[in-house]
Amino acid sequence: MNATRVLVLNSGSSSVKYQLLDMRDASRLAVGLVERIGEQTSRLKHACVASGDTREQNGPIADHDAALKAVAEELAKDGLGLDSPELAAIGHRVVHGGMFFTEPTVIDDAVLTEIERLIPVAPLHNPANLTGIRTAMALRPDLPQVAVFDTAFHTTMPESAARYAIETKLADRYRVRRYGFHGTSHAYVSRRTAELLGKAYEDVNVIVLHLGNGASASAVRGGRCVDTSMGLTPLEGLVMGTRSGDLDPAVIFHLQRVGGMSMDEIDTLLNKRSGLFGLCGDNDMREIRRRMDEGDEQARLAFDIYIHRLRKYIGAYYAVLGSVDAVAFTAGVGENADFVRAAAVAGLEGLGLAVDGERNAVRGDEARLISPDGARVAVAVVPTDEEMEIAGQTYALVGKDNRDN
Repeated sequence: MNATRVLVLNSGSSSVKYQLLDMRDASRLAVGLVERIGEQTSRLKHACVASGDTREQNGPIADHDAALKAVAEELAKDGLGLDSPELAAIGHRVVHGGMFFTEPTVIDDAVLTEIERLIPVAPLHNPANLTGIRTAMALRPDLPQVAVFDTAFHTTMPESAARYAIETKLADRYRVRRYGFHGTSHAYVSRRTAELLGKAYEDVNVIVLHLGNGASASAVRGGRCVDTSMGLTPLEGLVMGTRSGDLDPAVIFHLQRVGGMSMDEIDTLLNKRSGLFGLCGDNDMREIRRRMDEGDEQARLAFDIYIHRLRKYIGAYYAVLGSVDAVAFTAGVGENADFVRAAAVAGLEGLGLAVDGERNAVRGDEARLISPDGARVAVAVVPTDEEMEIAGQTYALVGKDNRDN
């Protein structure tokens, strides 16, 4: 029997998201989430797609080891257990792969060591990713485990885009450069956009706007990322839900010297108390829209700052690419907030960008064009599917051995 199933794990500091997919037809077999790990109020939500059954567990789940064992038990109830001979591999989302990991990689001790070495540049994410990997390896030590890195898609950036203008030796010593994030999403969406246009991936230039609570933009030329908005960390770039995005570095010195704030306090400010939340007290775009409709000027200003930054990046990446075939909106805000999409391209008609009001107002789960017929540059909504991208990359790496047997 050929093993064609891939379990995708996305381990956060207090959560595990998972999906089981069958790569014969790219179908989902099960999806779920374990949240609030380590608390008394832990919850596991599981759905078997084939049967339509959904189950929920509430109660303390001590750690990731207990969480993954609970996931395995839920899968087994549906006849999809981790001991199944049809399971080909487990694919893990890893946020930071630095410059060392440029493609999906089968995990061994050397890979684990390198992911651990990158913790200083991804202190919130890589430790949790490592915990999930080690727990999964303990549960199925005989099974290939594959790391798919958020940063890998962006390693094609030229040095002119990836380097900061600081002393080169110092930057190299401390690995200070622009890495970019959300790479699996940008890879998936840019490729799907080419398919939507009916063109070869290598012939298409796309600006991808991944707009969620975390937000990033990328310029993709012929399937290769040539620039992206996030940098050494996910803090750089667009205005986000709670992150500031681009900032004069001297603001940090000013807050330390004049405001008496510690580095930890400034870190918390810029990552957790800035962005839309810092500007108006809300980081939910739906709530900001409601407040704007009621005449709330603070919410309106926050929205205007968000859109101003977004429009700047669209223009900048248009210049980087030289010519653009499509601008693709994705992620929670990008896929669902028609008013954000309309505002982002408003006034950019000179660049060939516009949205059709009726098409833009349509909601759905399918990739679709929202630009007018005959538009010089297509504007698209392309729902992202990072789990499918991770599963596809994982199976492409390990599935050949199974197909050959």
